[in-house]
Amino acid sequence: MSDIKTVFVTGGAGYIGSHCVLSLLEAGYDVVAIDNFANSVGKEQTAASLDRVRRITGKDITFYKCDLLDIQQLDGIFDKHTFDCVIHFAAVKSVGESMKQPLMYYKNNIIGAMNLLEVMASHGCYQLVFSSSCTVYGNPSSLPITESHPIGNVTNVYGRTKYFIEEILRDVVNSEQRWNIVSLRYFNPVGTHSSGLIGEDPTTNFSNLMPYIAQVALGKKPKLSIYGGDYATPDGTGIRDYVHVMDLAEGHVAALKKLQSKHVHLQVYNLGSGQGTSVLEFVKTFEKVTGVKIPYTIEARRYGDIESMYANCDFAKVDLGWTAKFSLEDMCKDFWKWQTMNPNGYKSNDTASMNGKTDIH
Repeated sequence: MSDIKTVFVTGGAGYIGSHCVLSLLEAGYDVVAIDNFANSVGKEQTAASLDRVRRITGKDITFYKCDLLDIQQLDGIFDKHTFDCVIHFAAVKSVGESMKQPLMYYKNNIIGAMNLLEVMASHGCYQLVFSSSCTVYGNPSSLPITESHPIGNVTNVYGRTKYFIEEILRDVVNSEQRWNIVSLRYFNPVGTHSSGLIGEDPTTNFSNLMPYIAQVALGKKPKLSIYGGDYATPDGTGIRDYVHVMDLAEGHVAALKKLQSKHVHLQVYNLGSGQGTSVLEFVKTFEKVTGVKIPYTIEARRYGDIESMYANCDFAKVDLGWTAKFSLEDMCKDFWKWQTMNPNGYKSNDTASMNGKTDIH
């Protein structure tokens, strides 16, 4: 396989995307990133997260504000650059919001992916790492979940968009042998880069667990709402597989190396810690690491939520040489550092500046 030098990253200003861009730069790749700021903070031609990634790495990133639904603009970017591989993160991504706005989710995620595949093919770029999700497994019939677990019986609209895109990828690989695709099924990414300079800064009210807990810890929210306390789990709360976002970022570098060394057609990997942690266990760990008490109430279950899921990541270990290195304590420590240094996210005054200058706020 030919060398991969220049990587095009969609959704590059987002939480996972920005951490992945950092890992790509540190691994020696050139990066061109796009984002439409649906899940991130930025202005017309600059992204707050990527400005900080530049400072951490001392390397440059070419950035365009672009929406994948605008196929003409996307085509123009591909005309300007030669890409060896694409990493596709860009998506709207809240399970709760997806149940309330299904058409927006189907349009943004599926049409966006189709536009991207079309433009890639027309420019002779056939190598792709796709940001998929453990939600494609639906309510698991067995635990831990391996890549051979049945998919498609999905419980929410967000997960269905990921499942449908994986099916589209299967079809394009079958129709054109040049495609070389890795699909990474993430479990639950948390934590931030250890510098505290980049992190998760939700732009909607549909927040993941960690930023919600941190908002309670900062006194910005009165309490944590835990949805479901009567699941058939040891403490009654849902069990998830939490994986550090920097481990996840390294998983993408490992996927690029796999594409560079072998024509896999379409290969799927689970990326998780391989450990199940309940919501209450997560809260107790956060309290222990930070010394801050988190008040919470148990609410009714949310429609579309799943009782228990955690990964078997043996295949990624054997085939990609990837394994999660960071603990739940590391995830809490790193996120709390980001949150206390940036109490208002990327809109904060940059007390964390490495050069004494003010960052975008």
